[in-house]
Amino acid sequence: MGIYEELQARGLLAQLTDADEIRELINNGKATFYIGFDPTADSLHVGHFMALCLMKRLQEAGNKPIALIGGGTAMIGDPSGRTDMRSMMTKETIAHNCECFKKQMSRFIDFSEGKALMVNNADWLLDLNYVEFIREVGPCFSVNNMLRAECYKQRMEKGLSFLEFNYMIMQSYDFLELYKRYGCNMQFGGDDQWSNMLGGTDLIRRKLSKDAYAMTITLLMNSEGKKMGKTQKGAVWLDPNKTTPFEFYQYWRNVDDADVLKCLRMLTFLPLAQIEEMDAWEGSQLNEAKEILAYELTNLVHGEEEAGKAKEASKALFAGGGSSENMPTVTLTAEDYRDGTIDIQGILVAAGLAASRSDARRAVEQGGVTVKGEKVTDLKTCYTKEEIAAEEFIVKKGKKSFKKILA
Repeated sequence: MGIYEELQARGLLAQLTDADEIRELINNGKATFYIGFDPTADSLHVGHFMALCLMKRLQEAGNKPIALIGGGTAMIGDPSGRTDMRSMMTKETIAHNCECFKKQMSRFIDFSEGKALMVNNADWLLDLNYVEFIREVGPCFSVNNMLRAECYKQRMEKGLSFLEFNYMIMQSYDFLELYKRYGCNMQFGGDDQWSNMLGGTDLIRRKLSKDAYAMTITLLMNSEGKKMGKTQKGAVWLDPNKTTPFEFYQYWRNVDDADVLKCLRMLTFLPLAQIEEMDAWEGSQLNEAKEILAYELTNLVHGEEEAGKAKEASKALFAGGGSSENMPTVTLTAEDYRDGTIDIQGILVAAGLAASRSDARRAVEQGGVTVKGEKVTDLKTCYTKEEIAAEEFIVKKGKKSFKKILA
């Protein structure tokens, strides 16, 4: 099985141009491809995971990845998949975020000896002369066609600024520059990027020649991948200072039953034959599949040692075995106690398991709070510092949120 066929079998390919040529290139290690990353935060999150895994798979098959950091386009903001305009960032913030991205990407991609490149589109976009740029690329774009693109249609009702309207042209120009500078002959992106990507392929063929090697592939990175990066509390980050390895492990340990096999196929590097055997798993076996998923992905991002610690801590919490040493903890302060005690609502708020005392009250009233394995239903339940310090004091809210409390 070639890498093209494997990507298909794993459910990663959605739409393609020039499918036969793409198969030929990537199966024979002849593709120089890019994926863009928007530096809107100082860490990648699991919504980027599919793209990073794809780059790793293709590089291991002999192809050359280019990680394009959108330091220039981030000055504009991408309207794709959005219903509001993104706030502006300073050049300094963008530069800091780009540096953070590079460190995290290095766990997936080998940048040594020219095996992969990381480039920033600010290198060519920020120095453009506006009149010259519009004269060069403007005639290649139809406004009518642009307005039919889904990414713009979604914003038309709320208002699409001229600034954002330029994004498709800028992204298309990126592909042209990457083609000319580095011989980049392929681009990958999420299904929300399809119109922008087609614009880049068309621009290369118009500006250079109709036979210019420029191809596009979109993945299910919007409908399937990007949604993986969000929880009710926000993004699940790859930076351990934002999302601890244990919290990262638990995120994947708690995926829906219907998604676990899909995640194993798309995101792990386990053999497909091994994953196919899990298709028949039911009941408690699905929990085992989730543990395999969580371990494999935590190992990939944080390393074997942290993955092992997270697995042990998870067993301690859910199976009554293993060590709780690596559970997320919170240490109460003197200000948390009132007259030497703290009530259950105060504990939930101090632990970050509830946003407010009213939120904590609802959780208790709905029967979703346990302390040391026992359900708490009385809002007046209080604990002294000595009681909390006497034995392991683990508080859970619902099935997925918990903290070990230290006095």
